[in-house]
Parts: sequence; C-alpha cells; structure tokens
Amino acid sequence: MANKERTRRGILAGGAALAATASLGLGGAAAQPRPSTARSQAQIDAALRHAVESKAVPGVVAMAATDRGVIYEGAFGTRDLAKGPGMTLDTLFRLASMTKAVTSVAAMQLVEQGRLDLDSPIGGVLPELSAPQVLEGFDEADKPRLRPAKRPITLKDLLTHTAGFGYEIWDPALGRYIKATGTPSIFTGKLASLRLPLVFDPGERWEYGINLDWVGRAVEAVSGQPLEVYFREKIFAPLGMADTDYVVSSGKQARLVSVHQRKPDGSLEAIAAGDPPWREFWSGGGGLYSTGRDYLIFLQMLLHQGRFRGVQLLRPKTVALMNQNQIGDIAAGILKTAMPQRSNDVDFFPGNPCRWGLGYMISTKPGPNGRSAGSLTWAGIFNTYYWLDPAKRVAGVFLTQILPFADGLAVGAYGEFEKAVYGSLQTA
Repeated sequence: MANKERTRRGILAGGAALAATASLGLGGAAAQPRPSTARSQAQIDAALRHAVESKAVPGVVAMAATDRGVIYEGAFGTRDLAKGPGMTLDTLFRLASMTKAVTSVAAMQLVEQGRLDLDSPIGGVLPELSAPQVLEGFDEADKPRLRPAKRPITLKDLLTHTAGFGYEIWDPALGRYIKATGTPSIFTGKLASLRLPLVFDPGERWEYGINLDWVGRAVEAVSGQPLEVYFREKIFAPLGMADTDYVVSSGKQARLVSVHQRKPDGSLEAIAAGDPPWREFWSGGGGLYSTGRDYLIFLQMLLHQGRFRGVQLLRPKTVALMNQNQIGDIAAGILKTAMPQRSNDVDFFPGNPCRWGLGYMISTKPGPNGRSAGSLTWAGIFNTYYWLDPAKRVAGVFLTQILPFADGLAVGAYGEFEKAVYGSLQTA
C-alpha cells in the first residue's frame, strides 16, 4: 500500500492560527473539542485504509476540522484503478451537487445586500420563471398536459427545493417529458435543459431538482457577472480556494481523479466521466471541481459563522438563517431512482426525519456516527459528501468518485470516517 497511501495530518492546538468561536446556535451549547491524539489519528487512518483495502472505494480523500482548525487530512488508494496514480491531498474531484452550497452562499450574499429577496416572486429577476407551468400528466398521444402554477416561485422555494422542479434521475415523469418534447437532458450542459415544467405547485412539497441552477442564473442576473467570475471574486479568492473552479486547467489535469462505476457483482471499473465538453451556462447546481482542502475551507467559513481567514463572506445571522429548517413539516432527503446507473434510492438517515435549510439538508435527530441533531449535510452524485455540526463545532468532507450515487459501500465508508472523527474529539 505504500505507493497508494499518502497522508498528512494537521493538529492545531487551542491557541494556534484560528481562534475558537461560539456555537452557531443549532442544538444548544456544546463542550469544546480538544485536538485529536496520535492514536485517534491512526484510528481515522485505519477506517479509510480499510475502505480501500475492502474495495469499497478505489481511493478517497477525507478531511475534518473543528472551529480551532484542521484535525485530520488523509489520502488513500488510487485515482484510477486501471492506471493510477495514488490519491494525494491535492487530488481534484468533481463536486457535482456540492456546488449547490456555494451557490446558496452567493445568493445569500446578495440577499444581505438587498439585491435579492427570499420571498418575492423570482420572476421579477428571471422573466423565464414569471409564469411557471405544472406538469399534470400526458394525453394518449404522450403530449404533456400543463397548467399554470397556483402561485409564483420565490428564491426561498428554489433554495429549499420546494419550487416544484425535479431531476430526471429521480422523477420518471420528467424523463418522459424530456423524451416527448425533445428537451435536452441536464447532462448535456445546454441551457435549454432548464426549460422544464414544475411537477407540483410551489411550496407543496420537497423534491430535489434543478432549483439551484436557477438560483445561479439569478445571481448572474443581479450581479452582472458570470457565475464563474462571481464565485472566484466573492468566495474563492477571498478564502484562498485556489483549486476550485468550473474548468480544470491543463496544468492541473494530472491531478483529476477518474470516475468509477459499481458493477452488478460489486466490483469497480474506471469509466469515461461524461463531463460536458462545453456548457452553455455555469451551473449553480453542479459542475465545480475542487480539492478536499479547498472545500474544507469553505465549510470552515460556515462553521465560523461566515467569517474566516480574515474575510467576512456572510453575517452570522445569515448563516444562522441558512442553518434553520425553512420547510416546516415537509419531509426532505428521500429519493427513488429513475436511473439506476446514475443513482440508487436515497435515504441517508432511515427513521430520522430530515428537513431543508437555505442550502443543505438538516437531520432533526442525532446521527448514528456522532453528529448532533441540527447537523447540516449534502453530497454530490459521484459519492462526495460533507457535513457541518454546529453544536459540536466540527465539519468533515469525504471525497471519492463512484457511480451510482448513494453507493452503499461508499456511504458505509463515509460513516466509518465520521465515527472515527467524532471518536477523536475529547470533550472537556
């Protein structure tokens, strides 16, 4: 394993580069975590090494931090089972829907500035959404039957996935609509792929969909900047996230990981990633490439209530609002696949009702591996995952590149990593 395992561990003691901050307010006060011991670090290493040796994942980069600093960094396995090389801490991953949290932060910056409003009809910013149509079904000739939505779509609806939009991956009616109308698939990168009807009236329920793509379009409309430029100037550059972008430069291509497909017998094989060779729009819902270190910086910014590395990206009250349940009693987070090659059925917390904030899923009960009630999380389709635990003030990121989404073995390895991280936190 020596040539496939490269780790570096960071332990920042109490008075190091980052000062401790207060809890973000979800789940109440918590005892302050202390830095991990060498033994605890070895236990986290062991969990990730086992994930590779058991062939749960071909390779993984995983990192964690408390509000005092980075407590763990590890890279195990290979970027490509067929040709290598080994995973490294600067390996580049396709974030896919982990892009959505970045887009949500961008939108909330503009809400703070009064340039976007959570509760106003978004059609005032995006005329394309001023008269939304709801798909009611299909006639005998397979022609879609549409009707006007009962009320306008708001930015809050889009941020919480309650606007009525879906994804063809989990909604067969949308797959049928795309086929019947010739609408491009979201995988093509074409702007016309966003011209989908709603599958229910705004505010009626939760369904994961293209909502954050429209939020990205709203950010562009009011800022006057392409989303790529806005992200770079207002989020990535201030935080020092130099490896996060929509395009992998020629000088960084060698660091890009391959995508692997889980075969019916459980084995993995490297496949063509299927990245659009070009796209007509910068997707607020997916498309960023990044490293574990960069994304952990982004999570640390949220853990520090919007201020990190000497810059204030969001106000503390804005971050607190993002972290609160915004959909009431509506259930969130459960998906049934319509494309088994792309995704399994999704239910990450069976028996634990989940809700949605302004950017991510909220687990309402403590998780089985250590996270607190009120913790925040989401993922990317290639089995990339993150969590934020405001009560215990810890965040983690787990990156691999496997299809289909919600891969049982990858999710299990993510859970073991999380468990080891929480086991390493010695509370006072």
